[in-house]
Amino acid sequence: MGENVTSCGSHVSSRSSYIVSLLSLLVLTVITVAASRLDFGSMNFIIAMLIATVKATVVAMFFMHLKYEHTMIRLCLIVPVILLLILLGGCFIDILFRPKLTVW
Repeated sequence: MGENVTSCGSHVSSRSSYIVSLLSLLVLTVITVAASRLDFGSMNFIIAMLIATVKATVVAMFFMHLKYEHTMIRLCLIVPVILLLILLGGCFIDILFRPKLTVW
C-alpha cells in the first residue's frame, strides 16, 4: 500500500495536495493576523470576511473533496451560499437607513 496517497471514494488524493492546502491556510492565517493589526476603517469587516471566505473555500475544495465532485454537487453548495449572502446583504442594508441616535 502506498503511503503517499489517501483514497476517498473514486479519486486518490496525494500528500502534496494536502501540503499545498496546509501551506495556503498558513499563509492566509498570517494575512489574517497582519490585517487585524492594520486599521482599514470601515473596510475592516469586508477584508476579514474576504479572507475567511478564501480560507473556507480552500477547506471545502481540499478537505471536503469538492475539487473532485461533479458540477451539480458544487452547484448544490454554491446556490444556498449565494442565497444566504443575498439575505444577509438585505439585512445589512437596513443599517444604512436607520436614524442616528443622539446621546444626551
